[in-house]
Amino acid sequence: MDPEVVLNQGIEIVLMYGPKIAAAVVVYIIGSWVVKLVVKGVSKGMEKGGVDPSLRPFLVGIVGMLLKVMLIISVLGMLGIEMTSFIAVLGAAGLAVGMALSGTLQNFAGGVMILLFKPFKAGDVIDAQGFIGSVSEIQIFNTILKTPDNKTIIIPNGGLSTSSMTNYSTEEKRRVDWTIGIGYGDDVDKARQVIKKLCDDDVRILKDTEVFIAVSELADSSVNFVVRVWVNAADYWGVYFDMNENVYKTFDKEGLNIPYPQMDVHVKK
Repeated sequence: MDPEVVLNQGIEIVLMYGPKIAAAVVVYIIGSWVVKLVVKGVSKGMEKGGVDPSLRPFLVGIVGMLLKVMLIISVLGMLGIEMTSFIAVLGAAGLAVGMALSGTLQNFAGGVMILLFKPFKAGDVIDAQGFIGSVSEIQIFNTILKTPDNKTIIIPNGGLSTSSMTNYSTEEKRRVDWTIGIGYGDDVDKARQVIKKLCDDDVRILKDTEVFIAVSELADSSVNFVVRVWVNAADYWGVYFDMNENVYKTFDKEGLNIPYPQMDVHVKK
């Protein structure tokens, strides 16, 4: 092959594609710099907006990845490469992956919703998906609970974000309820006074709300009182268990009976 012909063809190729390549390189360099600035701005914006620290790196990474993909597609388009088919294939692949990972994506979306809207936080005690425990960690796909007997429960975020959930730690105060029974024939007024004194003597029971004591039911074997008091959330179980013990001991001293179901059997000969 004639060297002069090869040289002329090379010059033609350089003249034809050189400006496009140079422009594409310049666009890529400037675009990469702009992407870094945008990602940094998004990160600072999330930090100022109070986005959860465990969610922030993941969202920033997604934003950076999408911007880089858009930049690469733009650069390839400048070089004259047909991108329509490539984008169609990419979309089909994304759809297939999405269908294959539908459960995982649902858990991911649930984790994002939980971290953004914060229905609970680490340390809260919640009742969800049939489990009660303290939230140990909120991950992007799962939430980890610690039960009172020190079991570890891993709950997928998909179901957790779309189902009912009780958060026991949201409010500073909680109401404690008891049902306390006395025997038929016992002095109702005396029982009321004894219960009231037990509530007044417990300093953990808040005094800014009146103690509620009322006869709630005339049951088969007992006259039942309903007792309601307000306490700080941290004192709930201590007050609940201590009152049960104090009622049992005090009723015995005061001659009040705590009845239990009985059955009379008559034998006919």
